[in-house]
Amino acid sequence: MAELALTAALDPRRIIGRYTLHALSHVGRFAYFFLEMIRTLGEWRIWMPRTFQQAQAIGYGSLFIVLLTAGFAGAVTALQTGYQFQANLPVYIVGGLIVQTIILELGPVLTALLLSGRIGARYAAELGTMRVTEQIDALESLGRSPASHLIIPRVIAGTLMLPALVVFADLIGILSGYFFASTGTLQISGADFAYGARYFFRPWDLWYSMIKSVFFGLGISLVPCYVGFTTKQGAEGVGRATTAAVVSASVLILFLDALLAQILLPNA
Repeated sequence: MAELALTAALDPRRIIGRYTLHALSHVGRFAYFFLEMIRTLGEWRIWMPRTFQQAQAIGYGSLFIVLLTAGFAGAVTALQTGYQFQANLPVYIVGGLIVQTIILELGPVLTALLLSGRIGARYAAELGTMRVTEQIDALESLGRSPASHLIIPRVIAGTLMLPALVVFADLIGILSGYFFASTGTLQISGADFAYGARYFFRPWDLWYSMIKSVFFGLGISLVPCYVGFTTKQGAEGVGRATTAAVVSASVLILFLDALLAQILLPNA
């Protein structure tokens, strides 16, 4: 009997079927969750004031750590460029390399990953606690939509504030990269750095960075809200939901990063 039970448990068909049904159930619940958000967008008098509160908590509360991370990213980019730079190449290339790296990749991705841990964990924990303590059920029993009170403000705030934070991160990352490139082994002048930055810069790069940040902001707010909203099994479930929200949002950011690069970048 034990051997039969073990064989049944390890049957690939059972494992594949179990995970397939589990994934499809999440697809159905997420679709209902998203449609409920769309349906309640008309209740703007409810979600708009709460959106400003959430936007302030995301933007002002995350600004310092975002700028600190961007500064270190720019410094590391400049120092590694100095280590790998070949003397037979024009020195102005360093300016273009640092600016392109920060704007196209490090600024949006590092900011999104940082906020997926800070904001994603917070959203999942808050909504998960409300779910297991039946606060969301109480809201529904009063005839109020949880989406307009709890979900829409968080999603809109996260989607709008991440591009704003990315702008500051790009600026600080470039300034930090220039500082370390000019004071390190490269000793690049401001004129050479600016020339290289202008030579390789294309206006589409800024649009690409903003488009990425909008999708990242939507992902790191929508996914944790869904995970927290569907939390079960008490305090233990809240802990699992928080971890799952951060991991899922981080993986989604990396997936969107590769997908958007393939779609949006010329000759990608």
